[in-house]
Amino acid sequence: MQGEGQAIGGRAMESMTGRLLVATPALKDPNFDRTVVLLVAHEPGGALGVVLNRATEVPVSDVLGDWGDLARHPAVLFEGGPVQPDSAICLARMRQPVTRLKGFHQVSGAVGTIDLSVDPERLRESVGGIRVFAGYSGWGSGQLENEIEEGSWFVLDALPGDAFVDRPDDLWPMVLRRQGGMMAAVAHFPPDVALN
Repeated sequence: MQGEGQAIGGRAMESMTGRLLVATPALKDPNFDRTVVLLVAHEPGGALGVVLNRATEVPVSDVLGDWGDLARHPAVLFEGGPVQPDSAICLARMRQPVTRLKGFHQVSGAVGTIDLSVDPERLRESVGGIRVFAGYSGWGSGQLENEIEEGSWFVLDALPGDAFVDRPDDLWPMVLRRQGGMMAAVAHFPPDVALN
């Protein structure tokens, strides 16, 4: 479905699956203050993503046992978003492009979701690292598009390593700085200043 144009509310919609949503300083929802969200699905019925820069202190191995061995540093659970915080979504970065692998659903390039019911040992040779998210971020039909039009999100291209950075707290300014120009200046926006 990625790359296909669909019509929503009379306007064409290009799938944003695999792209980043970077919270603008104008975004008022504290759940998403200075967040970077990777969209893992974007269809006419809505969108689903995970927040990449909200690490917890809970080790993956404490919750998912052997999956902890595949987790990238920091090997902790991440808060994927406010929806269903008791559920888990696992992102994986494959060592090489994968055409077919049981339990892997490609999001973009070598990055995709992994079914946590699969034996992690079977994936050890193929997976370059995982990140596990408790909960997710979800939007109903047209909701995300409206938030983008209102100026709440920048929609930017993702790099394969964005979901697996060693210092997730630095991801928001890092993604903005690499855009250059005025976008890079937003990376220095003070966190305690509210926009009206």
